[in-house]
Amino acid sequence: MRSVLIAGLLLASSLAAQEDLVTQGFSHFYNLEYDQCIADFAKAVERNPTVPDDHNHLAQALLFREMYRDGALESELVSGNNSFLRRPKMNPSPEVRKRFLSEIQKAMDLAQARLKQNPNDTAALYSLGISYGLRSNYYFLVEKAWRDALHDATNSRKLHNRITEIDPSNVDARLVQGLHDYVVGSLPAFYKMLGFLVGFHGDRAKGIRTVQDVAQHGKANKVDAEIFLCALYRREGKPRMALPLLDDLLRRFPRNHLLRFEQSQMYSMIGEKDKALGAMEKVVALKQSGAAGYKDVPWEKIYFQIGTIQFWYNDLDRALENMKKVTSSPAELDLNTGVLAWMREGQIYDLTHRRALAIEAYRKAIAFAPEADAARESRRYLSTPYRREKS
Repeated sequence: MRSVLIAGLLLASSLAAQEDLVTQGFSHFYNLEYDQCIADFAKAVERNPTVPDDHNHLAQALLFREMYRDGALESELVSGNNSFLRRPKMNPSPEVRKRFLSEIQKAMDLAQARLKQNPNDTAALYSLGISYGLRSNYYFLVEKAWRDALHDATNSRKLHNRITEIDPSNVDARLVQGLHDYVVGSLPAFYKMLGFLVGFHGDRAKGIRTVQDVAQHGKANKVDAEIFLCALYRREGKPRMALPLLDDLLRRFPRNHLLRFEQSQMYSMIGEKDKALGAMEKVVALKQSGAAGYKDVPWEKIYFQIGTIQFWYNDLDRALENMKKVTSSPAELDLNTGVLAWMREGQIYDLTHRRALAIEAYRKAIAFAPEADAARESRRYLSTPYRREKS
């Protein structure tokens, strides 16, 4: 009896340690500390390789680290270039690709084995749906395989639909449903004709309502829902609704500097220039003080954000000064920041009637990241000078 009791206590201790690793890993994850996050999730997988969720966690961290490095986690700064279907292609190393796909396959195999034993295992259904969702993001961002990405996203939706059929109280499973509704509702008609989307017409408003419900009542997916809502509100031109969410996220994850950048953008979009610049002054102060999460933020990203705000508020001389600070160190720039900074320089030159300099800047934008959305936009300005749209 005593040996059984000791074994039970050891098992409970092991499970608690596993949970602590995952909790700690997600704290690092939401604070953009991906190396530490990956180390925690890898240790969790090593301790118990039979948990499909832990393989998903590790895969997610690997993918998001690449997204962060490539600037794909940052919102397009009041540019309007926010199509779901046009993103610069990410180029992770072959080792990272292999590791990501391996962890996804392990998670899928483990979940499918459980579902063979019990087709109504909601935990396994949830895990398998997350695997499909993560692989969808990989196909979309890395392989640029739209059809494969949409196919996996739809499989994820079907699996999580099944969960809510079995357990209507499972709010977390609705996050995938809400995002799928929003994305499919935003797609051009061509994509909606794909066979695997039959029966899924999409509904942007319904999708937002579903994500709102998860943000308010979810447990495991509450944070993700809040982050997604910030992005959806921006796309829908409702930045004021994002600000309370950003305040909550910053309270919980104070080392996540991207949240302050996003806060700055939201203030800029609602016409609060001083608050927008004030949010960036806070970033500068935190960086100068060596605060965790801020000391390594590149100055170029800060200059770019400030310059973008100044650009949209017609403070063109200061905006140009900041953009030049950005483009003077091209080796330090991710593709997204670099191509947008060169394009902004060109636009400023056009607005101040310096056409030759504008064309030179647009050509540098195109050369810096030829496949980026801003490069395509810059090509148009080579023949037609940029002009502000009349409001």
